[in-house]
Amino acid sequence: MEKLIAYKGFNKDLTCRGFQYEVGKTYKHEGEVVRCAKGGFHSCENPLDIFGYYGPAESVFHTVEVAGHIDRDGDDTKIASAEITIKAEISIPEVVKKGVEWIISKATQGEKHSTEDRSHASNTGYRSAASNTGNCSAASNTGNYSAASNTGDYSAASNTGDYSAASNTGDYSAASNTGNYSAASNTGNYSAASNTGYRSAASNTGNCSAASNTGDYSAASNTGYRSAASNTGDYSAASNTGYRSAASNTGNYSAASNTGDYSAASVEGKHSVAMASGYQSKAKAAEGSAIVLVYRNDEGDLLHIRAAIAGKEVKADTWYKLDSDGEFIEVAA
Repeated sequence: MEKLIAYKGFNKDLTCRGFQYEVGKTYKHEGEVVRCAKGGFHSCENPLDIFGYYGPAESVFHTVEVAGHIDRDGDDTKIASAEITIKAEISIPEVVKKGVEWIISKATQGEKHSTEDRSHASNTGYRSAASNTGNCSAASNTGNYSAASNTGDYSAASNTGDYSAASNTGDYSAASNTGNYSAASNTGNYSAASNTGYRSAASNTGNCSAASNTGDYSAASNTGYRSAASNTGDYSAASNTGYRSAASNTGNYSAASNTGDYSAASVEGKHSVAMASGYQSKAKAAEGSAIVLVYRNDEGDLLHIRAAIAGKEVKADTWYKLDSDGEFIEVAA
């Protein structure tokens, strides 16, 4: 019996297509297993592929163990299985990290310095560059003053050097940079940019995408549809202008800003600000931090704007939006 680890997206209440799941439980399907049909349990082998089915702003993601008959007949790594066990939840940064690792593990099955499918380019020297334009590929550079660039689909660009950059424009892709004074940029759909370095930036403009930055003095920016920008560093900012998107920041003295419609902004750090200025958007903040919200009519005209400090004028760690009178009202997560 085939068994493997995969990744699955859910609604925030852990439902998928009306079916309620629970962490730790195993579910079995009786009958034919068919991908993209009511024939088994669906998940993805490549963690980044789950963004194509569940937007990171409005979903939760879990590692799953699948077993039994598995159907892989499709354009991406989405699979259907006869059996599935729901494992632990994983954060967006973890999805990005695992996605990069998965892509690189598959890409390095090919030849170095190639533009063909399943290829990779690697450079460890100072003031160096690694570039790969092939599909299912990877570009990796660990040297300082360096750059890794990959424009192929199902690809990854990774750079761990200081004063460095990782850039990837391919669909279903990832750009990851852990160096200081660095940047990770990804413009592909169903993509992710992750940067953990100090004074760094992660930027992603692709649809169904995520930008994550955990470094201090840093920024995560995402303008994609159904996307998310997440930053956990102090003195940092997370900004997202996409429709139905989310900006989240857990650092102190930080800001999360989202201008997309039906979007959300949240901060967990102290002395921070969460601002949501799109139509039908919401915000929440930790105690001592602030939320800024607007009310727009159906034409998008700005009618009200309100600000409040969580723990004083409004509850802490609670989602709010404005009603037509400009008053704060509690809303669901």
